[in-house]
Amino acid sequence: MSAIPPPALGVPRVHLRSTSSTNDRARELALAGAPHGTLVTASAQSAGRGRGGRVWSAPRGSSLLASLLLRSPPRLLPLIAPLAVCEVAGADARIKWPNDVVVVRGEDLLKLAGILIEGRPQEAWAVLGIGLNAAVALSELPQELQGSAATLGLHEDEIEPLLARLLSAIARRLAEPPPATLAAWRALDALRGRAVAWSRGSGRADGIDGDGRLVVVRDDGGRATLDAGEVHLEHSNVR
Repeated sequence: MSAIPPPALGVPRVHLRSTSSTNDRARELALAGAPHGTLVTASAQSAGRGRGGRVWSAPRGSSLLASLLLRSPPRLLPLIAPLAVCEVAGADARIKWPNDVVVVRGEDLLKLAGILIEGRPQEAWAVLGIGLNAAVALSELPQELQGSAATLGLHEDEIEPLLARLLSAIARRLAEPPPATLAAWRALDALRGRAVAWSRGSGRADGIDGDGRLVVVRDDGGRATLDAGEVHLEHSNVR
């Protein structure tokens, strides 16, 4: 007897001309009982946000703005998501731990996409929010972001096909075993060897462990393993 295939990602879909945040709308749908794979997209957001409450700026119609509801998400979802984005963003895309997608330009990491995962682990669901600079003209971003952002340079009409490829990439990555996810992530690690600091010290990033936590070689020669939170880059240009 053949196995029943998992529900398709992106069905059902709600597309909004404008919203405060696609993650907010997707969370509302999750709480109302929406099924696995429900997708919320928007042409514009008035209150887009990233990790730590940071603002996500995107001129209308210029970015892929999407939030995907996943029931029973895997523990490595924070690694899976940026891998899928890199897959569709091209060969120059890399990952800045924990889950930003960047383009490396010398010492600078120019932000191409941001990922925000929210949910209720006790209820076994998560909302995967992705903002990808697909057709952004960098000159249209706020002045303070123009030197720290990257764009795919696509036409607005290419955003929808890009979304279809991204959903396919996420589905493939969700199905792969954890060792493959970890190996693929490590191959795209843009933070390794760079200076980082956190509330209890500083050092240099040295990859990730099997749970996706950042491994750091401290300045005193010791090693530390850190969860996402207070870590920040030193002497780097990152949005």
